Amino acid sequence: MPGYSTRDISRLIGLPPAQVRSFVRSGLIFPERGPGRRFRFSFEDLVFLKAAKELLSARVGPRRIRRALAKLRQELPPGRRLSGLQLTAEGGRLVVGDGQRRWNPESGQILFNFDVAELARRVAPLARRAYREAISTSSERTLSAEEWFAWGCELEPAAPDEAREAYQRAITLDPDHADAHVNLGRLLHEEGRPADAETHYRRALKIRPEDATAAFNLGVALEDLKRSREAIAFYERAAELDPANADAHFNAANLSEKLGDPASALRHLKSYRRLIQERS
Repeated sequence: MPGYSTRDISRLIGLPPAQVRSFVRSGLIFPERGPGRRFRFSFEDLVFLKAAKELLSARVGPRRIRRALAKLRQELPPGRRLSGLQLTAEGGRLVVGDGQRRWNPESGQILFNFDVAELARRVAPLARRAYREAISTSSERTLSAEEWFAWGCELEPAAPDEAREAYQRAITLDPDHADAHVNLGRLLHEEGRPADAETHYRRALKIRPEDATAAFNLGVALEDLKRSREAIAFYERAAELDPANADAHFNAANLSEKLGDPASALRHLKSYRRLIQERS
């Protein structure tokens, strides 16, 4: 039957087998039973245990870990898969992200970096004013594609709409500006337009086939477009171009599991685990 053994789990995420079994006994996860009554863990179980491991590393007690993750399980909407979320430990608390927001399931508090958000809010009027001045004077001295690209990078944190326009101007002047395509694609993707983002990521890869960021971002866009097999291909390409890209392996493992290919999922998870160990 598909799934991962206790030994697989222990190797992949670094939890001792005894700790894995303890989490099962406590009701944190509910693995199936395989031949010989041995546990067979799903990818969802693996994501829970990976979060538990991070919380243990942050010196959070097992009882609080079980409470936080049980609360998260209760909060998941019907049909929502845990593997579609990002679970991390920050400052001794569980933080959950879904690509649009981050929150703490214990308190329900929405989390974001107030320092960065406040700085962006304060800078936005200045950034927009400087950008308008650049546009008004560009008739006197035409800005280059690289200058428009630089404006886009400057504007992104505070004025993403103007940043998008600047990247579009750069591409109009230089259709082969790979970096502008990548950044514009990311902004479009963040706006909920993955199909438009796909166009720019593909263009960037055509211009610069060795661009690992474009390959990874294209994988994410294709995943959001429910084109899982194509997404896996680009995650694998990103991992080949950037051998240190652990997230590419993790995402490929997630999709491989969903498509019923546990061998590929395990292969990518092993690569993910190796890279995480190398970082520590």
